[in-house]
Amino acid sequence: MTRRAIISDIHGNLEALTAVLEDIERENVDEIFCLGDVIGYGPNPRECIDHCREFALTLLGNHDNGALFDPDGFSSGAEKAIFWTRQQLEDPSIDGAAERWDFLAKLPRTHRVEPFMFVHGSPRSPLNEYVFPEDVYNTRKIERIFGFIHQYCFQGHTHVPGVFTENCRFYAPQEIGNKFSLNEQKVMVNVGSVGQPRDGDPRSSYVIVDDMELEFRRIEYDPEVTRAKIHSEPGLDDFLGDRLIEGR
Repeated sequence: MTRRAIISDIHGNLEALTAVLEDIERENVDEIFCLGDVIGYGPNPRECIDHCREFALTLLGNHDNGALFDPDGFSSGAEKAIFWTRQQLEDPSIDGAAERWDFLAKLPRTHRVEPFMFVHGSPRSPLNEYVFPEDVYNTRKIERIFGFIHQYCFQGHTHVPGVFTENCRFYAPQEIGNKFSLNEQKVMVNVGSVGQPRDGDPRSSYVIVDDMELEFRRIEYDPEVTRAKIHSEPGLDDFLGDRLIEGR
């Protein structure tokens, strides 16, 4: 069986991505899937895109889509960051601009390798729907989402890792010892965020899938380096760097 690393929500954070890729290399992974939001928020969009071009799969995220078109519904800080990111990608003095735009423009919204489905947001709205841990109390929402899942689904978007089950339960990685065994039950797995974790843990998050076994991994990097880069860019709000320190 393929040993696969599933990452998501890099958000232009090259330091975090580099640390995760180093860990993936040590883990002897066969291929890497990225569930979108390669760019947005962070200071190194070009470099992160270039890494993702080497992966077996990269999906389109809402921030990637926002750079291509319009950042509809974004907060002011996120919108400002998208416009700055777009400028970095359009800079004619930088080699590879056309190739990076072409890569983003061709990214799919969903991917299936039975019995697995891969999306950025949710299986019913792959680009934009958020599914938070507290949504397990919204039975109708969970039931409708799981109606789109054949067996197992992997997602990102909220930056909060964990496992959703079809009987409206959510298991944070620390509750299950960072491991989960897939069985006949339908599940939806959020792999967390490489570049901007929001579960109170500043370490990068990703998942390794080996046969039917999942492992949630947390990787340390130096967020102060990324924070300093963001603070040095007038087009990026300082808050986007500050939040990296606390994992919010």
